[in-house]
Parts: sequence; C-alpha cells; structure tokens
Amino acid sequence: MARRIAAGAAYGGGSVGLIGAATVGLVLAEVQLAKRQVGGGTAPVPPSANGRYGVAFAGPTDPLRFVMLGDSTAAGQGVRRAGQTPGALLASGLAAVSERPVDLRNVALPGARSDDLDRQVSLVLADPAGVPDVCVIMIGANDVTHRMPATQSVRCLGTAVRRLRTAGAEVVVGTCPDLGTIEPVYQPLRWLARRVSRQLAAAQTIGAVEQGGRTVSLGDLLGPEFEANPRELFGPDNYHPSAEGYATAAMAMLPTLCAVLGLWPESDHLDGSRREDILPVAKAASQAAREAGTEVTGARAPWALLKHRRRRRLPAHTEPAKRHGADAADGGPPSGSGSGATWRPARERP
Repeated sequence: MARRIAAGAAYGGGSVGLIGAATVGLVLAEVQLAKRQVGGGTAPVPPSANGRYGVAFAGPTDPLRFVMLGDSTAAGQGVRRAGQTPGALLASGLAAVSERPVDLRNVALPGARSDDLDRQVSLVLADPAGVPDVCVIMIGANDVTHRMPATQSVRCLGTAVRRLRTAGAEVVVGTCPDLGTIEPVYQPLRWLARRVSRQLAAAQTIGAVEQGGRTVSLGDLLGPEFEANPRELFGPDNYHPSAEGYATAAMAMLPTLCAVLGLWPESDHLDGSRREDILPVAKAASQAAREAGTEVTGARAPWALLKHRRRRRLPAHTEPAKRHGADAADGGPPSGSGSGATWRPARERP
C-alpha cells in the first residue's frame, strides 16, 4: 500500500487512499471526540524557541543554521517552556556534538497539513540569512484526521524535500506519529488509527528518501512508551506530547541529524544485532513504520539503508543557560555543564 501511495504521488495519481472512506470518517470522528473530551481539546500556544543555542562555543566558525518545519508537533505545542520544544532540544544537542553555536528558526504551524509545506519552505528559502544547513520536517497527523488523500500528502512532502535539497539543505523527516496511542480512542478504531498512521509513515519514507532526504520513524518509537506511561508522555490536553514525550522524539532524531551533517563518522558496516540492513526502499519503509526510532537513508536505487542508531536518555535534571535574544529562565534551552546544550548522545563507533 505504501508503494502504491508513493507511486500515485510521483505520477500524479490522487485516488489511492489509506483505508476506506467510511472507516477514515469513523477514525476522524473518534479522534475529534477524543480531543474534545480530554483537557477540553486545548493545549498551550507553542512557545517561541527561535534563537542561538550553544553560545559557549562561539568562535571564528559560523553557527550552524537549523530550521524546523511541520505541524504542532514540530512547533512544540503542549509544553510551556521554549527549552522543552523539539527544536530547542535538537538545537542544543547539535551545539553539544558540533561544539558550534546553532541558530534555530521554527516556521512550523499548529494544525498544518502537508499542503502547507510549500508556504513554509518558501519562508525558509526567502530568509536573507541564507539556506539552512539542515531542516527537520515533522508532519502527517493532521493529514490523517482531516482525510487528506494520501497521494497528495506524500506529493506535498516530496516536493518540500526536493526544494530544500536542491537549495543545498540537508533534510530529516520525522514521519507520521501513531494516532492509535490517543487514550480515548478505543478498539477497533484504535487499531484502524494505528494502521492508517503506519501506512502514511511508510509512504512518507518512500517519498522523502527518493528526493534525497532521510527519515526517522516516530510512530513506533512513541507508541509503546505513550501506552505504557500516558500520564507522563502526553501533554495537558492528552493529545500532544509532554516535555518528556518531545525529549523522547528528539533523542531518536538527533543521531540522524548529526550523521547527515557529518558530525560523526558514517560507517558502511551494518550491525546485525540491531537489525540493520540494506533493503528495497519500500520494504525498508514498511519495516521502519513498525520499529522504534528507525532511520531510512537512500542508497543506490532502489535500495535503502535501515539503521537503528544508539541514543542516550536525557539527564534527570538540567540547569538553564542563556540564549541569544532570550533568557533561558523564561524557557531557553537547558545546558550541560555550562555548554549551552541539553545533552550529549552516545557517539557511534566508526
């Protein structure tokens, strides 16, 4: 199904759906009901996390330019402090690993669907500061809940990745999260929501990798942890992630950001103990949609690398640090040992 969706997106098809229209309608109705039932269906306005991270590393080297695009998850809706958003966590982590300042710009829009990526990419490419070094796109949930045709969703994402890559930016896509983890969604609609989310995530992987991006599966990473500990990993509205949930997602994506920027050595060696492999891109996409934190990177067509990079949990307590243009006491990024960074991941062995 993911292969059919991606092919339809590439060749202009628009009729390939994820599941039947009636079933999608039921899933949509249940999700909207869940959003109204829990926490009033509201979440805090995402705090602005734009600014410079890792100021302790200031020197002759220019800062890395990092941009977040996507929906409410990319914006960090559900938390109240800027330092708790995924953009701030990733910027802090990049600063720690690269030992360079990182300038973060977040153009993500809560409620956005994939057809809004064209506007967001135009904003990014029009920035007088220049083309960013790396972009992270997190999108897909609203495409499912608003019944956007899957082929259109993947086509919009693929176009966004192609525009950014053509301009010279590296791109990492966090694929559609698992909507089956929303607490008030009951069986059998929970199973259907999980199925539709995974199908879209797999199709997004195919579309993004074919345009030169890398993907990280978020659905399988967050799903089991949200189900096991929903009170901790969901935010106040029980719909968007909490600070701990965003930190979990950031830990999964940071190693891929570091790899795509060449901040630690890439290796052709695949670790069988971590189920790494070279597979046809459609099969790699399908496996990634089912396995936690899986990275898919294009190899020689039609093959892709399936990787499970090492990651480390955040420290239990962090101290605030100053950020360019903002005070961390009002939501700036936490620091690690005064470095202006949140945490240091376990580096991969070369």
